Amino acid sequence: MASLQISQGTFRLSATRLLSLDELQLEGGQSWAFVGANGSGKSSLARALASELPPEKGVFRSGFVRPTRLSLEQLQQLVTDEWQRNNTDLLSEGENDTGRTALEIIQDEVKDVARAQALAAQFNITGLLERRFKYLSTGETRKVLLCQALMKQPDLLILDEPFDGLDVASRASLTETLASLQQPGVTLVLVLNRFDDIPDFIQRIGVLAECTLTHVGARDAILAQALVAQLAHSERLAGMALPEPDVPDQLPRLADHAPRVTLRNGVVSYNDKAVINGLNWQVNPGEHWQIVGPNGAGKSTLLSLVTGDHPQGYSNDLTLFGIKRGSGETIWDIKQHIGYVSSSLHLDYRVSANVRTVILSGFFDSIGLYQAASERQKALARQWLALLGMDNALADAPFHGLSWGQQRLVLIARALVKHPTLLILDEPLQGLDPINRQLVRRFVDILIGEGRTQLLFVSHHAEDAPHCITHRLSFVPVADGYHYQQESLR
Repeated sequence: MASLQISQGTFRLSATRLLSLDELQLEGGQSWAFVGANGSGKSSLARALASELPPEKGVFRSGFVRPTRLSLEQLQQLVTDEWQRNNTDLLSEGENDTGRTALEIIQDEVKDVARAQALAAQFNITGLLERRFKYLSTGETRKVLLCQALMKQPDLLILDEPFDGLDVASRASLTETLASLQQPGVTLVLVLNRFDDIPDFIQRIGVLAECTLTHVGARDAILAQALVAQLAHSERLAGMALPEPDVPDQLPRLADHAPRVTLRNGVVSYNDKAVINGLNWQVNPGEHWQIVGPNGAGKSTLLSLVTGDHPQGYSNDLTLFGIKRGSGETIWDIKQHIGYVSSSLHLDYRVSANVRTVILSGFFDSIGLYQAASERQKALARQWLALLGMDNALADAPFHGLSWGQQRLVLIARALVKHPTLLILDEPLQGLDPINRQLVRRFVDILIGEGRTQLLFVSHHAEDAPHCITHRLSFVPVADGYHYQQESLR
């Protein structure tokens, strides 16, 4: 039976960072979860276990012949590559979209239509197989890549944050699928930020801190220690204050009674298929909305209408911050009121920039920085960096050199810097460890408590919703699409 052994292993991550694994042994048929804070070296550990990161020192022996690793970074690169095949927005009449279908992505390395269709049925994505991969939602793309990974019939399957971006039903389905993989010939490794994402069937847990494997042991013993650490950190968040906005009265004042968003009979279609169909929705002053629904329901599409980014916003009866779309407004007239975080923004933030620049770009609603920041804005950015624990060499480090979770934390700060009128958080805690999730929730509580900001919040984790939520918009599946259910929670 295959096994993997590391003894006194040292793995080079950069000129100044090393991953240290003193003793670790994985046996065939075992199930593992490795948990740690953002930047602790979890993703590097996944690469090491997959034999993608050779040791600089120590002993490394692996008898696995089909190790397979899947990560958020791989998803980001694949989506980028698919969009670069051609710019669909600029296609000439009659020119074909060269983007690959989900079925082609699943069979990227192993060509077996029957197996691909069987896996798609297992993940309930049969209806997506002929759709272009780049048009799928975050959760849908995750399921497609999981099918791709399983096509190889791996003997060592390493999944880096497999549950992020999946709705409740899909997480449960994935957990059941992973449990079914438990057999003598398959070793399963999950790399997770959430301790509560560790499935019940996991036998062994490892904990990483500062690029060192600090604890290895049975599930119950390790979780008990982790809980104590989380509770201790939450106490230190009491009394926290956020940096001030740049110029508090700089934004045009909105009438106290004027709706922030009004959508009448909203319709968004792709290839004659309605993603949003007949939605009437209004966000009034003082309301904080949670938007819920399964993967692919159209939640992120709705938010892209609100941010002004969706081209079909002009064909809808849509009023944002008192301005009717198509009335001669600029995109900046809308964005000046908004702070925004989403998986699509994370994927789109591809410019080469350091961490400080990414935070500063939040003052200008840009991806990258194209105008000079004021001294006050630079000072405020330093205060945000301090809150994130990045007021050191990380401040000037490349943004894309950070771990996925650290990148998400920086993008959240970017959304908050100007204390926006409307804060839109689409799966904001994706990729964050428990401590940083607490930190972000505290940020949101403080900002909403100021009384100047309203919230639109999307998350598949019910426990992530802030306490300030007053209304809920639910995308409820029906035979021919979705029904839109709206309710007041106060």
